[in-house]
Amino acid sequence: MRLLFSMDLKDYDDCDHSFVRNSACSVIVQNGKIAMIHSLLYDYYKFPGGGIEDGEDPVAAMIRETREEAGLVVVPESIRPYGYVHRAQRSDRDPTEIFIQDNYYYLCEAEATAVAQRLDGYEANEHYTLAWVDPLLAIEKNRNVKESPYNRMMFEREARVLELLIKEGYCK
Repeated sequence: MRLLFSMDLKDYDDCDHSFVRNSACSVIVQNGKIAMIHSLLYDYYKFPGGGIEDGEDPVAAMIRETREEAGLVVVPESIRPYGYVHRAQRSDRDPTEIFIQDNYYYLCEAEATAVAQRLDGYEANEHYTLAWVDPLLAIEKNRNVKESPYNRMMFEREARVLELLIKEGYCK
């Protein structure tokens, strides 16, 4: 899978250990709109997807997470690798730790009928909602998030992936 871009703050020279948490996300486009998860609490957008569990295949994680977060059932034969983003920085939680993450993105289609979401506690608290959104709106929102407990690199990563999708003609 191709590297889309790297986000490396190089702020971890004195760290003595690392924490790796990779994720897999779906890129589903219909009629120029893209399926995104909208956090109503913090007003940001993210691609449906999430963490890859130990021993789990990234594609299986993407299918599982897309169904849980968005209620969208991915059509397996439609899945195509898009690319990944590599992120490295000093951990927000432990100043001696490097946080490393590869975020894998897959182009795919979803079945016409959605199913019920199965949200984790924090996802339910944030009121994760499936939104078919204009990618430019999602980029603008993510670059103007006022308040959240998350590292701003997450919002910028999603904005930059959306910009690439527009540039490459996958969505408007």
